[in-house]
Amino acid sequence: MATLNIIGAGRVGATLGNLIVANRVLDIGDVCDSDIAHAREAVDFIGAGRALDDLAATRPADIWLLSVPDMRIADVAQALAQHRKGDAPSVAVHCSGALDTDTLEPLRAIGWSVASAHPMLSFANPGTAVFQFEGTPCGLEGDQAARAAWSGILASIGARCFDIEPGSKALYHAAAVVASNFLPILAAMSVEMWQAAGIPQPLIDDMMHTLARNAAANVVALGPKDALTGPAARGDRAVVEAQAKAIGEWDAVSRDAYDALSTLATRLALTGKVREA
Repeated sequence: MATLNIIGAGRVGATLGNLIVANRVLDIGDVCDSDIAHAREAVDFIGAGRALDDLAATRPADIWLLSVPDMRIADVAQALAQHRKGDAPSVAVHCSGALDTDTLEPLRAIGWSVASAHPMLSFANPGTAVFQFEGTPCGLEGDQAARAAWSGILASIGARCFDIEPGSKALYHAAAVVASNFLPILAAMSVEMWQAAGIPQPLIDDMMHTLARNAAANVVALGPKDALTGPAARGDRAVVEAQAKAIGEWDAVSRDAYDALSTLATRLALTGKVREA
């Protein structure tokens, strides 16, 4: 069985490692993190591997998973290339949604096959994520050999893999940010505006639960255009302008967001798309 080394003992690395061991897809070699305590915790959760805090002490492996923060990927790839340049060529993969395989160029330069593979899942807690992973879409880009190897591994633990067009990684990830990360921001805006309007907190909680649940269900069932409601969608400019003024008096940045979203809502209602033709 091929061997996997994991660099970065965070939530993504721990979750994928656990699933790989549970499904007997790969042997886990070393789990390396700058914080040895994190590395040991990850090894315990994964159920296999040797915890390290020194990249130079890692052993050779067939596949390397760089599950470190985006800002560290390039530095880790450079350091790994320096330490392993005498080894037989391996496969290296990072999990960033925003960065492509250019960050792994030092490893490609020593003959390795490299790819990026982004699971479309919020890894808030590894203990939860391992049960949510089944069916998770995973977008891959990079060298063909690395993509083939890692997509097979991901498929073995339940992922649905697809290729991302070269040069499209930033736009792909931005779409995921808008779909997921911005929803809590909009919810927080609503909650704080209701609070400023004097609405009792228990009622705010009920309204947020009902509106958020129903809006999400309608988007899934009907698609964005047919799920769209509200004053901008029906062309009620007087209401939109009154609301914009009230929000502006409450918070200027939130008004800017409201104005932009109202413009996009109008486009969606009229053309079925938010991007202006």
